[in-house]
Amino acid sequence: MSLIPSFLGGRRSNVFDPFSLEVWDPFKDFPFPNSLSPSFPEFSRQNSAFVSTHVDWKETPEAHVFKADIPGLKKEEVKVEIEDDRVLQISGERNVEKEDKNDTLHRVERSSGKFMRKFRLPENAKVDQVKASMENGVLTVTVPKEEVKKPDVKSIEISG
Repeated sequence: MSLIPSFLGGRRSNVFDPFSLEVWDPFKDFPFPNSLSPSFPEFSRQNSAFVSTHVDWKETPEAHVFKADIPGLKKEEVKVEIEDDRVLQISGERNVEKEDKNDTLHRVERSSGKFMRKFRLPENAKVDQVKASMENGVLTVTVPKEEVKKPDVKSIEISG
């Protein structure tokens, strides 16, 4: 498995790896219409909103930091939760703008609908001290880490 970032040519491609960059699409093999289908534009937009919520997860010496791009949403429209002790869940909903009956839509590319992303946190996460903030369409969730206890080392004098 390559540790080189994808923009430098490396890729991680294991969907079971919590650090994988690959997005699993549960609807990939179903005969649902795609975003070009005029038959079901609401479904297409909802599905794309779910998939298009991109999140970066980095680990610093002090914390796990998640950054999610959620442009156009207010903090009241986003939920950050910890479930089952170690699963971080980020969810929300982008509402469809009301259309004026006199307007003609030529193209709809902005997604709407519900989105949810889940991340299993490692054992060293302090889930009772999670903090979240939002600025300029970017949600930042900081999960502090337990301090790694260094073993006490006692020098033993060697006789002889």
